[in-house]
Amino acid sequence: MNSTAPSSVAEVISGLAENGYLADEGLATAIFLSLSMGRPLLLEGEPGVGKTEVAKALSALTGGELLRLQCYEGLDASQALYEWDYPRQLLHLRAAEAAGTISSDVDAIENELYSERFLVRRALLDAISDRHEVAPVLLIDELDRADDEFEAFLLEVLADNAVTIPELGTFRAEVAPIVIITSNRTRDVHDALKRRCLYHWVEHPDLDREIAIVQSRVPGASDLLSRQVGRLVAELRTIGLFKPPGVAETIDWVMALTALGATELDASAVDASLGAVVKYREDAARVRAQGIDALVESARNLG
Repeated sequence: MNSTAPSSVAEVISGLAENGYLADEGLATAIFLSLSMGRPLLLEGEPGVGKTEVAKALSALTGGELLRLQCYEGLDASQALYEWDYPRQLLHLRAAEAAGTISSDVDAIENELYSERFLVRRALLDAISDRHEVAPVLLIDELDRADDEFEAFLLEVLADNAVTIPELGTFRAEVAPIVIITSNRTRDVHDALKRRCLYHWVEHPDLDREIAIVQSRVPGASDLLSRQVGRLVAELRTIGLFKPPGVAETIDWVMALTALGATELDASAVDASLGAVVKYREDAARVRAQGIDALVESARNLG
């Protein structure tokens, strides 16, 4: 753990808050233990609860560079680790031929082409390279979207903080990265990887904390509007939507309503801006079936 890392759970909470992330004690404890023990932290939860933002705020807090690997179906080791810059290699060969300096020794040519000069480091290799003086924050985002084979490969890399490239040898981290793995749980992450990590389920924040998050992210918004939207979003999460809104959608909605000139909720503005908070036609229909006037009135009375 580098010297800029927090030394207590309280420091994690305050440090993240200074960088725009309001964490509860459970999440802050998981982050602190991950830093203290040098273990990856696996964060699961519904989309939009702020899992990815943890890594961004942690990078700002520790001063470590944020390296993000966005997972998707079909992701393989070369796309996550490294690849060779073939166009530059070919250009180098042609330039050497034109200058008459190309070697007749095949091994010498290969050694020249397969050198670090032509190596394109992707997030995983960059995270364990020797260029970092401060531990980088490696964000492996939405691991559940990747295939089982990639998960097994990732487990091997994280176990040793090292990887071998046949042409160059073994790369090993001098400063181990801080690893944050996120999952929306569209499939279960394998037990072998979970055993390697500390684990925390990220809940939707309680109402007061969500309002505080919105106020910190949209400082130009009316406090009354922020409170009312927070209450309305909390209500929308209880009506059985296909995709319940997360904190990100709450922020977007307050921004949208503020852009429309609203300082408090009204039914017409809510209806017009509904696409900022619900992203499926069926969900919008369900919200309207509940009665926008009634939902707004309830949120205004409580707000």
